[in-house]
Amino acid sequence: MQTDIDPRSLIGRKAFDCNGAKIGTVDEVYLDDATGVPEWAAVRTGLFSRDAFVPLEPSELVDEALRVPFERSLIRGAPDFGVGRHLSPEQELELYRHYGLDVPGVAETGAGGRDQPPADVDFGHLAAPVTPEPGESTTGPAGPTRPKGADGPHADEARGAESREV
Repeated sequence: MQTDIDPRSLIGRKAFDCNGAKIGTVDEVYLDDATGVPEWAAVRTGLFSRDAFVPLEPSELVDEALRVPFERSLIRGAPDFGVGRHLSPEQELELYRHYGLDVPGVAETGAGGRDQPPADVDFGHLAAPVTPEPGESTTGPAGPTRPKGADGPHADEARGAESREV
């Protein structure tokens, strides 16, 4: 995917699978901590459904929609880590495995021959919410611009150290 696109502009876009079937709407975008590049999108899969994480690297923006090169059933079967929080390196590694993707960077082999993320890499930073200009609405075609949980008991965490301005 284009890396020069503003990750906030992805929020609210429709997402489709490799066959053109609608998956849902992009709810949140997660950045790689080391590079700041948009890496994952959380796609709301239905009105009362959960969000499914999809990789942005093999995905494309086509006609104002996110085209994800995987089957809808694979996407809906992705591990459920919840949204609005930082993805741990282990969670991200699980997502890469789920989609059959190579882990960026050099993977190390740990005890028992299991792949481990590089020791100095921390993945999955949540893109910061858009801060409106004075008099500007906090909702629009993309919906609310604050992360889920921003008013709940973990509000400081949702706005603080786990997310950053993009």
